[in-house]
Amino acid sequence: MTPEFFINLPKVELHAHINGSISENTMAALVEQKGGVDPSWRLAFKNGESDTLESVFKMFKLIHKVTDTVEAVYKVTYDVIHEFAAENVKYLELRTTPRSEPSTGMTKLSYVESVIRAIQDCSKESLDIIVRLILAIDRRHPVSVAMETVNLAAEYREKTDGLVVGIDFSGDPNAGDGAEFIPVFEEGRRQGLKLALHLAEVPAPEETWKILQVTPDRIGHGTCLQPDTGGSKQLEDFVTRHRIPLELCLTSNIVGKTVEGYDNHHFQYWYDLGHPCVICTDDKGVFSTTLSREYSIAAETFSLSDKQMWDLSYRSIDFIFSDEHVKHMLRKKWTDSKDRLSVK
Repeated sequence: MTPEFFINLPKVELHAHINGSISENTMAALVEQKGGVDPSWRLAFKNGESDTLESVFKMFKLIHKVTDTVEAVYKVTYDVIHEFAAENVKYLELRTTPRSEPSTGMTKLSYVESVIRAIQDCSKESLDIIVRLILAIDRRHPVSVAMETVNLAAEYREKTDGLVVGIDFSGDPNAGDGAEFIPVFEEGRRQGLKLALHLAEVPAPEETWKILQVTPDRIGHGTCLQPDTGGSKQLEDFVTRHRIPLELCLTSNIVGKTVEGYDNHHFQYWYDLGHPCVICTDDKGVFSTTLSREYSIAAETFSLSDKQMWDLSYRSIDFIFSDEHVKHMLRKKWTDSKDRLSVK
């Protein structure tokens, strides 16, 4: 399988944070426009580098500094969609935390509307990509703020005829007690929103067990679910029994040092079980990767064939937060691509 195979392979991306997906080109343009940014700024970890999760989150402070206006937020979203489309991502769920910036007049409302406008504008172009939006809850913020995010997501789900599809739970996994947000998740589900929750990024079996009781629609990372990674048999059995899909971000875990190396990644364990797995990027800009590259890494590391990679991509369609009509359209695109890729 050549690099071209992975680019030409139609793909689904279900775990992409908008700000973390910013490219160096977009970042450079925003830095120049913003002014006053340290000229030695650095966006991304280069291939082969790693650091702590704390250092990863520090990079977002720089990104937030240059994305403090609705115009900048629009540009990042617009560019990210085009970049994913260029590598043959046919369906994309972007996620972002609504953010306000009093110094520029940006409110959470105008932030969300700017992201939605970029998605809608891209949909009017000749891009072969379907984009949906997930609003994120940062676990470092109070529960009351999280509830505001749920209500915002539900409001814009109605206003945009389903463009907003769910809520995410993310942020520093070492911060606070995630179980405090369970009423928020329950309210989100009551309002018809899907739940894509970061869980077990670090060992936290008690917290993870409590949150699992809401039975999320997908789990982000799930790095520490198994007993030998700081989880428990109870967690593993629950996720397996309920067939909760895992959004797996290989390079992200390596850079953040939550996994020692690609060959130690929990993808292998869950894939061998036949459990629903979706390869994702997390933050393609910060981690200097692409979804095509993540697929290539998985194929090489775990000795997967072109047929297995095509199947892995195709099965990802089952786990998107869109209706059966969209899934049917996507499955046709995949089927049509199979002969062109010479997949047997």
